[in-house]
Amino acid sequence: MSDPDPQLVAAAGIRARIDTSKPHSARFWNYFVGGKDHYEVDREIGDRIKEIFPGLVDVARTSRHFLGRTVRYLVVDQGIRQFLDIGTGLPTADNTHEVAQRLAPDARIVYVDNDPMVLAHARALLTSTPEGGTAYLDADLYDTDAILKAAAGTLDFSRPVALMILNTLGHVADHDRAHALVSRLMDGLPPGSHLVICDGTSTSEGMIAASEAYNSSGAVPYYVRSVEEIGGFFDGLELAEPGIVQVTQWRPEPGGSSSDVDAYGGVGRKP
Repeated sequence: MSDPDPQLVAAAGIRARIDTSKPHSARFWNYFVGGKDHYEVDREIGDRIKEIFPGLVDVARTSRHFLGRTVRYLVVDQGIRQFLDIGTGLPTADNTHEVAQRLAPDARIVYVDNDPMVLAHARALLTSTPEGGTAYLDADLYDTDAILKAAAGTLDFSRPVALMILNTLGHVADHDRAHALVSRLMDGLPPGSHLVICDGTSTSEGMIAASEAYNSSGAVPYYVRSVEEIGGFFDGLELAEPGIVQVTQWRPEPGGSSSDVDAYGGVGRKP
């Protein structure tokens, strides 16, 4: 009798970790951006929140567009060829590596997440150009040392790296702790590296109500912050113009959405 295939065993272990009885942020967000990797429980809370605050759908979709514009800026204007994307989420269109490698086929990307649903889709994320590289780490945001050590297997930390943390830090309830996590990750990156952050903000009653509804659903809570708190993550960095703004206002493309949304972000460079 042959030994079981290690990959099949690993895949079975991943599937066993997926809880379909409660909503999950990656699947919920995937539903809002038009993906197909979600369950009924995620759609139910999604539809309820659409009734409370339809604007959250705009936050999800415009944040995705913000990702594309910031990656293009980093590759084309700043010459960045390495990305550390934390809180990967489920793959949709124009993931970080797809945008980066279209512009620079030699770009290298490391995705980090610890959600089993995301891990189950890692193969889709790992498709890379032959000249570049894409890796996936099953790691926890709170273990910054482990993330940096493992990412060094794919990225060259003697050269600048772009740290991408989009719609993820809201899972860290305490702002000081979230700030410390970002600082520790940036401390591990060389000068010339960049930080990209965007997140939902407590800038309207509707957004606050949507956050409260989501947090009461049984999902792992997600907290929205003030614009000032989002800006604080960039302490010590050189902000690219136009600074910390609504994601729709960060270097918008001609004909792109410029509507008001309850999500702010920015890009900062480590001196």
